[in-house]
Amino acid sequence: MDIFRALPEIPSSFGPTVVSIGNFDGVHCAHQWLLAEISRRAHELSAKSVAVTFDPHPSRLLRPIGAPKLITPMTERLELLRASGIDATLVLPFNDELCKMSGPDFVAAVLRDALHAAEVHEGDNFRFGYRAQSQAADLIALGHDQGFRVQIFSPRYIRGIQVSSSRVREAIQSGNMTLARALLGRPFSIHSTPASGRAIGRRLTVPTINLAPYDELLPADGVYVTRMKIGEEEFDAVTNAGTRPTFGEDSYAVESYLLNFHPVNLLPETPLELTFIHRLREERKFPSPEALKHQIMQDVAKAQRYLHLADLLQNSTPPSRTGFRARISS
Repeated sequence: MDIFRALPEIPSSFGPTVVSIGNFDGVHCAHQWLLAEISRRAHELSAKSVAVTFDPHPSRLLRPIGAPKLITPMTERLELLRASGIDATLVLPFNDELCKMSGPDFVAAVLRDALHAAEVHEGDNFRFGYRAQSQAADLIALGHDQGFRVQIFSPRYIRGIQVSSSRVREAIQSGNMTLARALLGRPFSIHSTPASGRAIGRRLTVPTINLAPYDELLPADGVYVTRMKIGEEEFDAVTNAGTRPTFGEDSYAVESYLLNFHPVNLLPETPLELTFIHRLREERKFPSPEALKHQIMQDVAKAQRYLHLADLLQNSTPPSRTGFRARISS
């Protein structure tokens, strides 16, 4: 997949293209369907499929205090976009200049002049241009003027819930990993590196890895069934996300207790991927470290049973089938 980080990086010969524009935070099921559609249409038209996204997330410039934490930071987002099979991603710097660009100017500069768009595919809640004043109907009209076709798709629903990045965040922040997985089409995971711990794991005789501080979206405080990938090796784990009240801590930490542990090389820069499978319980304070150790052993037993059952179900359950309806301009 080609990655362009500014309009001048795009070769003048690049195109024609089939394009979808959005933040693509989470690259959830609705995003995946849209990306598959632009790939399919690009193949039919002998064109290139392109996702256009923004860095930073527009909300961080427009409302920095209330900006949502990201489900997928840009590095992970680009990997997920690459895995979708599209030909290219354009990452536009979201700055004051782009923020103040009108809808027609954006279409002319990005879709017409830079990408030579043949088609543009969007959801029916699509907004663009200065103060998000332009919407899907305006894109259709501009497409007529600028020579590209527009397809507008209705929302996608899973379990009666509309798939959106906001809904995915709500599920994660409430600890509902089952719903988050359904909306994402995969378990929620975060990428980090090891932190220097407090040797709590050694005192409890349980192998422990602490994650370095993580600034993006994390699940609700609690104890989770997880899987930890350390470099190229994967371990089943039980993870506590919270403040460790039993030890009088007041700072947030993500600690993972590895179930099928064996010694591995662990450097400060070793990449870690922590995948959240299921929330076992809320975090709570125990009267002593011994009481906590006893609870951890119970958590471990529950986690092992859950992971075994989850593996059985994953190997026997066919994929769900859902769809979109499209409104097409010509």
